[in-house]
Amino acid sequence: MGAIKKILSYPLSIIFYLCFGLTLVIFHPLQWLGKTLGGESTHRGVVNIMNLCLLRCLHVLGCTFSFKNSYDLPLGKPIILVSNHQSMFDIPLISWYLHKYRPKFISKIELGKGIPSISFNLRNGGHALIDRKNPKQSIPTLSKFAKFITKNNFSGVIFPEGTRSRDGKPKEFAPTGLKILFKYAPDALVVPVTINNSWKLLRFGNFPMGIGVHLTLEVQEPLVIDKEPEILLEKIEERITLAIRT
Repeated sequence: MGAIKKILSYPLSIIFYLCFGLTLVIFHPLQWLGKTLGGESTHRGVVNIMNLCLLRCLHVLGCTFSFKNSYDLPLGKPIILVSNHQSMFDIPLISWYLHKYRPKFISKIELGKGIPSISFNLRNGGHALIDRKNPKQSIPTLSKFAKFITKNNFSGVIFPEGTRSRDGKPKEFAPTGLKILFKYAPDALVVPVTINNSWKLLRFGNFPMGIGVHLTLEVQEPLVIDKEPEILLEKIEERITLAIRT
C-alpha cells in the first residue's frame, strides 16, 4: 500500500503545486487591491480567504484537518501563540483556524521578498521579519512587534524551534524570542499550540508530496506571563510537546 501511495503522489503533487501556485498568483493582486482600497481590515479578510484556499489545495492530496480548542480565548486581549513547527503548511493552518484572533507571524527576513502573495502579506500585514543572524536587527524588531500586538490586541505567532522538524519530533525551544515578547507584551495571554502530522506532507522532500495526511491543530491550556520566565518557558514547552504524536 505504501508503494501505491507513493506512485499516486507524483501526479497528485503536480496538480497540487499547480493549484497552490495559482492561488498565490491570484491573491497577490487581490491583496494589493484590498490593502489599497479597503485598508488593513479588508486586506486581512483577503488573506483569511487565501489561507482557506491554500488549505483546500491540500484536499487534492487527500488531506484532512482537525481543530481542537477547549478554551475560551479572549478577543479583546493580546495573545502570544507559541507553536511547534513541522512544515510551511503550519502557517495557513494557524492563520485560518485562529483567524478571529488576528494572528501576526514572526518570520525570517528572507521570506519578505520574491514569493507571490506570501511576501506581500509579510511586508504589509503587520508581521515581523527578523534576521536570525543579526541580533542588532532582530531584537529591536521583536520588541517593536510585541508592543504592536499589545497596542492592537493582535496575536503574535512564534515558532521557538526556529526551523521546522523534519520527522515530527520537537526540537529544543530557543528562549530568546519568547523572553523578548514576555518583556514587551507583559499583559498578553500565552497560548501553546500543538500541530501534528504536517511534516508528513514533506516526508519525501518537496516532491512528491505525502498524501492522505490528517493534519491536526490543538490549542493547549493558556498561561499568564509571570515574573519567572524560565518556569513559564518550561510549562509552554511541556504543554506543546506532550501532545505531539510522531
